[in-house]
Amino acid sequence: MEKLIGHSNVTVNEEGYLANFTQWSKEIAEEIAKESGIALTPRHWEVLNYLQTEFKQGHPLSIRAIGKSGVVDIKEFYALFPGGPLKISTKIAGIPKPASCL
Repeated sequence: MEKLIGHSNVTVNEEGYLANFTQWSKEIAEEIAKESGIALTPRHWEVLNYLQTEFKQGHPLSIRAIGKSGVVDIKEFYALFPGGPLKISTKIAGIPKPASCL
């Protein structure tokens, strides 16, 4: 389905995840973050960049793997993206919901 996010029409799935990563932009990320009540800081961007890199390299994402990455520990990950850190952060990063998320 099409959804207007910021000033862009993008295709999203039924859960609101971008269906096409090439449609992602920082403006779209900011808007999705606002919908989740998150104001993105440089620390959020570090995590989002890490997630996108892992996704592009085909590595499966899980909270445990992210906690062991050295980019962010699990406690901080939950603090940065409260209420479902992996689910929310991947949505903001414009990548599909990981299989490990329910």
